[in-house]
Amino acid sequence: EVQLVESGGGLVQAGGSLRLSCAASGFTFDGYVIGWFRQAPGKEREGVLCMRSSDGVTSYADSVRGRFTISRDNAKNTVYLQMNSLKPEDTAVYYCAVRKGYGGRCSVLTSMTYDYWGQGTQVTVSS
Repeated sequence: EVQLVESGGGLVQAGGSLRLSCAASGFTFDGYVIGWFRQAPGKEREGVLCMRSSDGVTSYADSVRGRFTISRDNAKNTVYLQMNSLKPEDTAVYYCAVRKGYGGRCSVLTSMTYDYWGQGTQVTVSS
């Protein structure tokens, strides 16, 4: 069974950092696009960043470029979202998602085109 489980969310002050984890089971990330999304109350889900696992090419939303990065630990079958210099507007539920077999620019993929999703983890940034 394919499963993604996020963890690492919490409450942090503005300017602080958090690292979210997305652990996969039932598959490996090879050949997948990995996306991180977020959804704030009353807002639509938005893409934060995405990475092609084949070559590591990553695309970032303008709002997080220079502050957020993605990394991958193959031994643990886990990807991480490192979030630095957090702002109150980063407050949201964060989700990881994967899509199999796509070799183009992942920034053009909408959330609807991803195959599997985690349950989400809450990140709250206080001012």
